[in-house]
Amino acid sequence: MSHVVLARKYRPRSFDQMVGQEHVVQALGNALSSGRLHHAYLFTGTRGIGKTTVSRILAKSLNCTGPDGSGGVTAQPCGQCMACTEIDADRYIDYIELDAASNRSIDEIRDLIERAAYKPSVGRFKVFMIDEAHQLTKDAFNALLKTLEEPPDYLKFVLATTDPEKMLPTVLSRCLQFNLRPMPPEVVHAHLQAVLQAEDVPVDAGSLRLLSRAARGSMRDALSLTDQAIAYGAGQLQEAGVRTMLGSVDRQHAARLVQALAVRDGAAVLATVNELRSHGLSAAGTLEEMAGLLQQMAVEQAVPGALDDTDPDTAGARQLAGELPADETQLLYSIVLHGRAELSLVSDDYAALTMVLLRLLAFPPAGPAPVGAGTRAAPLQAAPREARLSTVARPVVAPPPKALPASHPPLPRPAAAVVPPSPPKPVPAPPPQSQPKDELPPWLDDALPDEAEASGESAAPAEPAASSPPPPGIVVVTTPLGDRWAELLRPVLAGGSIVALVRELALQAELVAVEQRDGNSIWRLRVERESLRTAALRDKLQAALQAAAEPTLRLELEAGVAADSLARRDAAEREAAQREAEQLIQGDPAVCALMAQFRTARIVPGSIKPVSEPRTPLP
Repeated sequence: MSHVVLARKYRPRSFDQMVGQEHVVQALGNALSSGRLHHAYLFTGTRGIGKTTVSRILAKSLNCTGPDGSGGVTAQPCGQCMACTEIDADRYIDYIELDAASNRSIDEIRDLIERAAYKPSVGRFKVFMIDEAHQLTKDAFNALLKTLEEPPDYLKFVLATTDPEKMLPTVLSRCLQFNLRPMPPEVVHAHLQAVLQAEDVPVDAGSLRLLSRAARGSMRDALSLTDQAIAYGAGQLQEAGVRTMLGSVDRQHAARLVQALAVRDGAAVLATVNELRSHGLSAAGTLEEMAGLLQQMAVEQAVPGALDDTDPDTAGARQLAGELPADETQLLYSIVLHGRAELSLVSDDYAALTMVLLRLLAFPPAGPAPVGAGTRAAPLQAAPREARLSTVARPVVAPPPKALPASHPPLPRPAAAVVPPSPPKPVPAPPPQSQPKDELPPWLDDALPDEAEASGESAAPAEPAASSPPPPGIVVVTTPLGDRWAELLRPVLAGGSIVALVRELALQAELVAVEQRDGNSIWRLRVERESLRTAALRDKLQAALQAAAEPTLRLELEAGVAADSLARRDAAEREAAQREAEQLIQGDPAVCALMAQFRTARIVPGSIKPVSEPRTPLP
């Protein structure tokens, strides 16, 4: 008898044999037991997690007749009747599988629809299974829609896809969708252990752990890798042989790299990378193993004792978790994950790996860290004045502005930190020829407060600058007619019945007169913009106001500057709120203390905003 690969030999034949997809098994089992059958099912998920297997079990459940031939639809197919045995053998005439990866055109779908017109030959239901359904063409999908929505009672559709995002929404809405999840390594590990025990293959714990992780949630991949490992190991599985076959990196190498990075030992990092190169170990595998180690370390740091004590890697992860700060663990994890994408950008994988690992050393430690042998980055210290002159970088405090020559390119404004210092004294701009290209800004020529303290000089406290008078704001002289116009108009604006230019006309207009004429109430509006003084806009606004409040209201427009309009009222209200916010910040004790401490600090114009927005006419 020819050899049958493990993935086919141990393919589940019933829902009871399926592992890792309990949510799908329970839903389908309850539906079959209660007779609540849908006409179309969609199974989604990555490769090798059981989409086609679930489809075949579902087809057996629908057509099973039991060992004695008198059974009906069941959630537990017998596995002995003609339907069960022939579906398992891929020769049941009423179960049709179509691979859309190679049969994706409208012609194949038309042929399928023609076959759907005929009742089942031997079974209770005819089941059409379309694998990789997302690869069907748009025309093929459209041809299938009608049959998919209203198939005959004897027809069931099963679609399977690894990419449901590429499916037409009209197809998704016609199907009962189940998402099969990738299986965790623990589930794969337990299943592989049972399979190898049934196959009587010697195996150690380390090789099983490597295979279950390498499967990446796919049981079919796990069984295929196990077949390959059995052949590689001549009938037995040993960790060393499986690691060599998979090209996996030993956890010890990852631990040494993390240890070296924790103590900022650059020489040890380079030595470990050279060792990986000499042994031909994968650079990508190294980063992957480091990511797994760092994930365990982060879990231990956040929730001590949460790691699995039976995992042999737990002890090393716990030890390293105490040597690397939690924030640096997260940073290194992010560096490692993003670094895997960079390996393909360089011809030398190990050179790219070196750059990825040394990236952490570019970030100085936040505080005292464990002292180790070799090179480590020194903590941040105040650089001498000469060094600051060559690299101008100051945190938090934004320097005061200085006029630059007309030929100088504009400088970008720094982002505003919430440090509102006082405005500086104006500095006259020198003529263009008097400022050399490399001349430093004047705030770097003066001694900083920390330099004065270091030299023993007494630094006089900075006197708060006299606040300049606020600029003249928008002045609105309200009138009784303006109040009446606002009272009528605001509910209409909030209701959203007027929009666009009609709304703009209402906001920009000032009510200047109200009079009675011929039984109508004539409201005369003063509008400055000629583009708003049109009959069409006036009629639309008039109709909205008539429907909302006064049926006898008539509008007349005249040219002129509106002094009391809703737009001016709202602008004045926003300006008053802005001024109040600026005064609160400038008078805040913490702000005043910062201004006294950092005499070069200033409030970046426009960085202060009111916490709550004033009233706006928008709904």
